[in-house]
Amino acid sequence: MGFLMGLVIGVAFGVGLVIAFVHSENTRSRRRSELAATIASFAKMTVEDSRKLLPADYYPSWVVFSQRQKLKWLNSHLTKLWPYVNEAASELIKNSVEPILEQYRSAILSSLKFSKLTLGTVAPQFTGVSIIEDGDSGITMELEVQWDGNPSIILDIRTLVGVGLPIQVKNIGFTGVFRLMFKPLVDEFPCFGAISYSLREKKKLDFTLKVVGGEISSIPGLSSAIEETIRDAIEDSLTWPVRKVVPILPGDYSDLELKPVGTLEVKLVQARELTNKDIIGKSDPYAMLYIRPLRDRMKKSKTINNELNPIWNEHFEFIVEDESTQHLVVKIYDDEGVQASELIGCTQVPLKDLQPGKVKDVWLNLVKDLELQRDNKFRGQVHLELLYCPFGMENGFSNPFANQKFSMTSLEKALKSEANGTEASNIDKTPTNRRRDVIVRGVLSVTVISAEDLPAMDLMGKADPFVVLHMKKTETKNKTRVVNDSLNPAWNQTFDFVVEDGLHDMLILEVYDHDTFGKDYMGRCILTLTRVIMEGEYKDSFPLEGAKSGKLNLHLKWNPQPIYRDT
Repeated sequence: MGFLMGLVIGVAFGVGLVIAFVHSENTRSRRRSELAATIASFAKMTVEDSRKLLPADYYPSWVVFSQRQKLKWLNSHLTKLWPYVNEAASELIKNSVEPILEQYRSAILSSLKFSKLTLGTVAPQFTGVSIIEDGDSGITMELEVQWDGNPSIILDIRTLVGVGLPIQVKNIGFTGVFRLMFKPLVDEFPCFGAISYSLREKKKLDFTLKVVGGEISSIPGLSSAIEETIRDAIEDSLTWPVRKVVPILPGDYSDLELKPVGTLEVKLVQARELTNKDIIGKSDPYAMLYIRPLRDRMKKSKTINNELNPIWNEHFEFIVEDESTQHLVVKIYDDEGVQASELIGCTQVPLKDLQPGKVKDVWLNLVKDLELQRDNKFRGQVHLELLYCPFGMENGFSNPFANQKFSMTSLEKALKSEANGTEASNIDKTPTNRRRDVIVRGVLSVTVISAEDLPAMDLMGKADPFVVLHMKKTETKNKTRVVNDSLNPAWNQTFDFVVEDGLHDMLILEVYDHDTFGKDYMGRCILTLTRVIMEGEYKDSFPLEGAKSGKLNLHLKWNPQPIYRDT
């Protein structure tokens, strides 16, 4: 009996195992089929589908969505043709590039020529192409190119002291986007009048320099001089917005050539909370500003020693050649004296974000590298005032000296157009060759209305605040009365300042806590006079810098009294 029971139980258990195994396999098979269908669906997804499913903020920084189509067929043909391209193009490139290098050679070099130039055996790779429709006027094609080549390039250089050296350029790595513009479109074959080409974006350009049979570091400054010459030549002769126009059909194509379209006025106001690069003491920051990174177009501010919250209040003017694609770049450095300066941080402003004729006041976060999409480390902020003035813009920018040979910046013109003083209308109209600067002079009335949410400074959770006002350039000072036991004081006091040069002066308001034996600093506000001069009068709230909380409520009014100065 026991044997039969054991047999029945064993058979039942075995059948159960078989059923469970079959069910498990069916389940796994079904899951695999579902997973395969899901993967197949993902494979059919477009870039737009993936963007709808997952916002861009959730992608890692190395994920890039490209609008460019792949060009494997072109790369395969170019690889086959490259030996012939090398033979045909080497001499042409040598004859074309040599005069450009000579034009941009550094002052320590007396000559810079090619003694050998071949393109090597590695062909460039086209990694993508995109077509940009330009209405009915033309067609624009952008080709992304990557080249890690093995060319044989030897430069024959001669220094001012008569030393001649053969310099080998090796380990070239280049990634960029070339732009081809076919315009204007015409009804005659090949259906466009000219081709314009330019290096639209230079993503990477790396190379090393080596003296054939020697060491390049034996001559101080030689390597940097040659590298600056090469980079300046590329930047100023080929990089967008510079473009080369090749006529295909007879006609006038001067409108396709590079032309200035306006000016950008930049006031570098200040920076705050900069990263300290010095072990002992604080950084000595200065700023470099440019639209095109050419040595003669880059602007440098003065150096503020031992300060992480520098105030510059300096004004610069730049030529704009394409407001739709160009950027203003600001880089903050720590001055290391005889050693190379160390980058604290950088930022940029697309000019397309600026409204023509309107001053834009911005605080910009500094990043380590403009190419990095995400940089979460705080490196400080920089404060700018920006004014883009297109050529030919008349509204609000009429030059009162239009018929005279006077020189004003665009910001001075804008400020002058708002200053309707009697001296401006009665100025002598006789032409003169002397330069005349506008000095935006007037009376600034500042009403300190109140403060809100000031930080507690006393043991009882209160403070006894007062405000010190002073003009940075004239060093004129005033202060409010003390309001006892308040974190939301109201003053309603008005102070008048005679301003001799409103374009270059600043108003600084510092809030202190009054103590019996002194005062404790609470925070400050720094204001340029640009806004009040252009608007005439305004009321606004300003957060306190250097404080955990708090803001000042102010009312500013400008009474212009412009004068003129011959220089």
